[in-house]
Amino acid sequence: MSKITDIVSALAEPICTENGCALWDVEYVREAGQWYLRVYIDKEDGVAISDCEAVSRALDPILDEKDPIPGSYIFEVSSAGAERQLKRPSDFERFMGSFVEVRLYRPKDGRKEYTGNLTAYTDGDVTIDAAGTCMTFEKSEIAVVRLRIC
Repeated sequence: MSKITDIVSALAEPICTENGCALWDVEYVREAGQWYLRVYIDKEDGVAISDCEAVSRALDPILDEKDPIPGSYIFEVSSAGAERQLKRPSDFERFMGSFVEVRLYRPKDGRKEYTGNLTAYTDGDVTIDAAGTCMTFEKSEIAVVRLRIC
């Protein structure tokens, strides 16, 4: 499915820029028997519903014309959110020092979730300061890293 998200990202990025937003992420997922195409946007001073509407109205006819997805799907445009997922190296660089939650595929020391301040990101490995204890998680252990609001 990454090809679909790559195609949609290429279509969505200039539209987001034209509307004063930045493209944060695109996901194409199946939930409860339906396919969803979600475009997440970001904006320096926060995303308003009008931003989501503007991007959606501009992108929808382009998706219809280019038709990158076979079959039906539900199309959504929304804010990346305050507790957004960090995926790209640039995401980790931008939010270095921020409070994050690291979720693991398998328990480590009896836990699958850890929170702390992001202190390092190297080749997919994530280091956090959890109440004075530095912990490093290897890329292969990590299911999700997302910002957390305290």
